[in-house]
Amino acid sequence: MLCINPIVASEDRYKMESIAEGLDHPWGIAVVSENEMLVTEGVGRLRRIVNGELDPLPIAGIPSVFLVPTDLTQGGLCDVALHPQFNENRYLYLSFGEADSENPSLNAMTVIRGQLEGDKLTNVEQIFKAQPPRKTTAHYGARILFLRDGTMLVTSGDGFNYRDQAQTLDNHVGKIIRLNDDGTVPDDNPFLGVDDALPEIWSFGHRNPTGLTLSEDGKTIFEHEHGPKGGDELNIVTAGKNYGWPLITYGIDYSGALISPFTEGEGLEQPVKYWVPSIAPSALTLYNGDMFPNWKGNLFVTAMVPGDVRRLTMFEDRVVDEEILFEELGAIRNVTTAPDGSLLLVTNGPEGKIIRVSRD
Repeated sequence: MLCINPIVASEDRYKMESIAEGLDHPWGIAVVSENEMLVTEGVGRLRRIVNGELDPLPIAGIPSVFLVPTDLTQGGLCDVALHPQFNENRYLYLSFGEADSENPSLNAMTVIRGQLEGDKLTNVEQIFKAQPPRKTTAHYGARILFLRDGTMLVTSGDGFNYRDQAQTLDNHVGKIIRLNDDGTVPDDNPFLGVDDALPEIWSFGHRNPTGLTLSEDGKTIFEHEHGPKGGDELNIVTAGKNYGWPLITYGIDYSGALISPFTEGEGLEQPVKYWVPSIAPSALTLYNGDMFPNWKGNLFVTAMVPGDVRRLTMFEDRVVDEEILFEELGAIRNVTTAPDGSLLLVTNGPEGKIIRVSRD
């Protein structure tokens, strides 16, 4: 059910402090402990922050990434996620754009895993590569989320020019993928054994899904994706469902042309919420800390345009309130909750920062 809501004003007092600066197009963030976090830089570096200090040396052993020199917000090194048993096995996962080994003019969104040993990533292995490779340098998706059962979801965008393939199941274009932690296919995936369908597909009909998070009980998967000109979506993702792109959309083409005359259709899932005009949602988290009791269970959506964070209050899987926060920071690339309940924001651009939001 759609819910277009008024913006409400904040009644929570907070303060902000920068805990790391000078990051070159930061994208993903993973909290290791109360004193340590890892941040990806689009240019291909994985950085460590310990006790509020950015290690001047990046983590070694990161594979080469495919860069778009004219737009470092696309491709490059994207997300970082920790294995649920990271403290025991030291496995972490990275998504990135990778040039095709046989044809360097093509590239693909790739996921690797490796073990973090000191300041180096070791035992690196590829566990997923989106097929087919594409010529375009946009809409990678590239978000990674571990589910409570130990499997993982990986989002794969439509590559901008390949949107019709989001509706077919013989490719990874415009899909959400579900894998075991070693890259194998879980035996309960929805398209396992279906003719002409890739068994790793979890859901389809997506445009550029860049946000994934779980409800507090782990039973609901929230996802957001970029629409075209208008039509950014917040969805609840369910196994085997079709989310409609490009058959239905609340947006239009950047040229002003109509993409589809339809906003709904039989067998096509509706968003929980959509934004017109677009906000360019870049990351998503559910606040589960104790520092801000009024935020408990709220969804936080980082918005690149015009540059803010949206706090969404949910009730029975519906958005009942939306609040705009942190407009003074400009475009925000990522957001997560720290162990102490503060909120961590990652600003976008060549001089990116990690901002800690705590109670005033």
